[in-house]
Amino acid sequence: MHEPRRGKDFSQELADMGWYHSFELPDGTRIDGFCQLKWLRERYARFPLPADLTGKRVLDIGAWDGWFSFEAERHGASVTAIDCVEVANFLEIQKKLASPVSYRILDFYELPEAALGVFDFVFCLGILYHLKHPLLALEIVCALTTDTAIVESFVIDPLTWQDHQDEVPTMEFYETDELGNQLDNWIGPSVSCLMAMCRAAGFARVEFLHTTGLHAGVACHRKWEPIPPEAASPPPELLAVANTRTFGVNFSTRKEEYISCWFRTTQPTVTRGQLRLEVGDFGVPALYVKPDEEKGAWMANFRLPPGLRSGWSPVRLRFADSAFGNTTLRIAVDLPLRTERLVLKGACDGTNWNALEVKASDGGFISCWVTGLPENCDRSNVGVYLGETKLRVQYVGEPDPEGMCQINAAMPAVLLGDIAKGPRACRVECGGVSTEAWPLNVV
Repeated sequence: MHEPRRGKDFSQELADMGWYHSFELPDGTRIDGFCQLKWLRERYARFPLPADLTGKRVLDIGAWDGWFSFEAERHGASVTAIDCVEVANFLEIQKKLASPVSYRILDFYELPEAALGVFDFVFCLGILYHLKHPLLALEIVCALTTDTAIVESFVIDPLTWQDHQDEVPTMEFYETDELGNQLDNWIGPSVSCLMAMCRAAGFARVEFLHTTGLHAGVACHRKWEPIPPEAASPPPELLAVANTRTFGVNFSTRKEEYISCWFRTTQPTVTRGQLRLEVGDFGVPALYVKPDEEKGAWMANFRLPPGLRSGWSPVRLRFADSAFGNTTLRIAVDLPLRTERLVLKGACDGTNWNALEVKASDGGFISCWVTGLPENCDRSNVGVYLGETKLRVQYVGEPDPEGMCQINAAMPAVLLGDIAKGPRACRVECGGVSTEAWPLNVV
């Protein structure tokens, strides 16, 4: 064995001991493994978990001998432990403890399709640097977590990370056996990189716990800190939310989706760190914020948080030192577009309300009124056609009491394609269903 470039090769020591974790059994018998019992208890004590986990679900990813699984169970949790191979030591201890921990053999990337449900707390201890796709792995962990995930990993700067924590986060890549002479060690992040990846994966806030030896531990929270009992500033007024790419209300958890929010505040300046957006049950950190002078407001961008349920998710916003505003908006997540029958009730020139003629001009548009549109219709899934040319939809309004929605679509300044002066047929389409044609005269 050659001297490893990074880390420590403890494979022979582990092989000699036979156990990675140490245990103290109910009859007082002790099993001494590579990790001493005192150290295991100190690690667990650092985790920001309730002492009583009764009624809580815990997932232990890469459980190995299972000490953390059985410790969480001892505190009252319902525990699922997974590993990529069956570990005989785990089964032996489980039998000695008569433990009902659910033990599953799964590859990490099989977790999203394993139908395990979601968990209040997730342990991802000493796993991340073994994974070829670490950010994807953290997104999977985030989607499975409803409260807090504990992530521990090998890091490249455990003693010096505070000296350069404001620099661009860095991560080493190991092609073969550079880390500890192991072929399944892929990456070595800095402490700042580990925390940044956890935030980028979708966690609202990441709490540094410790660096010990060559490892670091962080607590990754899905929710924001509690609202301050006495607000120091008035809350922002949330004006609108939209898909950053489509400007619609629909989002897919299978895509890389971002949320744009517009809000108004009396504060002269706003920073990313002040914003506390909540989507469904989860907080999500801001990526970008800037004043929108045209609207007299502010605009901020956020990632779509992992783990949202299919359907409508409420969206609300506060500052770190304020309560939430009175306005709660909503977005549609993984919601199918179901359209049965569309009826075009009318169409006209949207600038002068002329029902007989529409002008092709810069800034001109057609206004249409349609019934039958699905609840999650938006600018990206509603099409307005003049002849066979699709116009750019600018606005889709809320339905009135009769279920009729107003749609505005831009007229090109220069007539294109089959749009020429004279009679033209206008129609509206959504979800593969089209209205009948409405006659308009283009001038």
